[in-house]
Amino acid sequence: MSERDERGKASSTGEEPASPCVSICALDENDICMGCYRSADEITDWFMASAAKKREMLELAKARRDADNPIRLL
Repeated sequence: MSERDERGKASSTGEEPASPCVSICALDENDICMGCYRSADEITDWFMASAAKKREMLELAKARRDADNPIRLL
């Protein structure tokens, strides 16, 4: 399991989720970060968001990443 997956798994136990930032801060034409797949608003709101809201943001970012990268490696 990757480090990011382990952090996501830990966050589901009620712990504060870690930021998904990978220091590739570039927004696409839809204001979605090409590094972490959060929206500009989600990035701005991250530090004030509750743990539950952060988990919601992580799920949305994961869905965006999965939609953007349809090829899966085994």
